[in-house]
Amino acid sequence: MKPSLPRRRADLLPILAALVVAPLALALSACASPAAKPDPAHGAAAPAAAASHRSGLLDRLRPLCGQAFAGRVVVDTPNSADNLFAGKPLVMHVRECGANEIRVPFHVGDDRSRTWVLRDDGARFNFKHDHRHADGSADTMTLYGGDWRQSLVAGRYEFPADDESKALFGKLDRAVSIPNVWAIEIDARRFVYELARPGRLFRVEFDLTQPVPAPPPPWGS
Repeated sequence: MKPSLPRRRADLLPILAALVVAPLALALSACASPAAKPDPAHGAAAPAAAASHRSGLLDRLRPLCGQAFAGRVVVDTPNSADNLFAGKPLVMHVRECGANEIRVPFHVGDDRSRTWVLRDDGARFNFKHDHRHADGSADTMTLYGGDWRQSLVAGRYEFPADDESKALFGKLDRAVSIPNVWAIEIDARRFVYELARPGRLFRVEFDLTQPVPAPPPPWGS
């Protein structure tokens, strides 16, 4: 005997419910768990849990205090004819580690004019370049740098040029440097210093696994 029409409709109800509920569940799941967006600078997905926070850099550098490390230029685009780094030993020295400030002289051969200064006073975390002459006097182009911004890449710390530096670049006819972004990358094996702006990328990588003898003090110390 054939089932009545109402009975057939009742039999279809579980099937229709499944067809409606399953796509809805998938849609809700997709909304609740968005995929991590790729970091444009590195081309890889970077979850928020891997973000570099301001306290991490100084904490990573303090155990290295007193040690020096050799480096090499890994990117220099475009190459310049008067390359100041070509053929010269490059050494970074984590020389002074205070509660709020760490100073890292960067030696290029016998040139001891450069010191990287990282300072976090709670209100501001910045990265500056202290340039000195051999007699200790300040260079005209000195104490430029930028304020920290959070990076989505673990171990990477970025510092776009701050207002004081932009004003200095404009005053000294160095407007090309106004869009500068400096970055530091650090892990158990390497320390990287980076300068980037449109049309320019410079990176020096230091081997943290092989300390070298400490160089002489930087000029002006």
